[in-house]
Amino acid sequence: MTRTRVEQTGVNPDGQGRRLLDEISQHKAPEIPDSEPDGVITTRGLGVSYGDFLAVGEVDLDFGSKEITALIGPSGCGKSTVLRCLNRMNDLIPGAKVHGRVSYHGVDMYDSAVDVIELRRRIGMVFQKPNPFPKSIYDNVAYGPRVTGMKPASMDEVVERALRGAALWDEVKDKLKQNAAGLSGGQQQRLCIARAIATQPEVILMDEPCSALDPIATAKIEDLMDELAQTYTIIIVTHNMQQAARVSQRTAFFTAEVDDRGNRIGQLVEFNTTERIFSNPDDPRTEAYITGRFG
Repeated sequence: MTRTRVEQTGVNPDGQGRRLLDEISQHKAPEIPDSEPDGVITTRGLGVSYGDFLAVGEVDLDFGSKEITALIGPSGCGKSTVLRCLNRMNDLIPGAKVHGRVSYHGVDMYDSAVDVIELRRRIGMVFQKPNPFPKSIYDNVAYGPRVTGMKPASMDEVVERALRGAALWDEVKDKLKQNAAGLSGGQQQRLCIARAIATQPEVILMDEPCSALDPIATAKIEDLMDELAQTYTIIIVTHNMQQAARVSQRTAFFTAEVDDRGNRIGQLVEFNTTERIFSNPDDPRTEAYITGRFG
């Protein structure tokens, strides 16, 4: 089954899609004919192509509640491509097609009736490079609740709670009206995490969130991830295998194979507990990558 980029959300004539959306909002998995594993997000036969080029294919993953899952592998193996599928960020890439099924609490998130804004409110994302808006620290955090139509009793409380959740409140509480560009790189990344959690998501996607940071800032982000995992499901793409070993409970290893035309196609090699992946992997390619023999 091929799913093309959706420009606008619609409503199925029979109202079924709207019912699915309502159940997403209530965090209830609907009854569906095909049995689904007990995961917050699951993928079955997930693949992504750009035009005639298949970038990654046949990915089956289960992301459990309040766990950190690391996606590791060499450059160009599809880790970030898969990550972007998990809150439909690939919708924004012209020509991208998503194949297979991606489910959130059993609901097909590519159903035409799913409200993408609501989906991304519940599945937030933090990017590789800190990207604060050219606004005040306060307005950066308040942006998400405002654009998604949240109507909190006190926006001040929302901002403070998010900044505390990102371990940034004590550092910025006296300069909330200052431009976020004045923060250090590590502070900017924690601000982006605060911006993500301000909308009260269930899942946080992180695409190499520490790659542009120094070791001290990286350690702070890793400590923060450990705290956030008490509340949120976290899925992180990282090239740093030591980081994956330190912070995650489960690890998925990807690699890329070259087809007859010379195209590199990303594929999932192995998915298991982090301890198993790093100590006794099932596939020799996983061991070769972890021990530095390739990649």
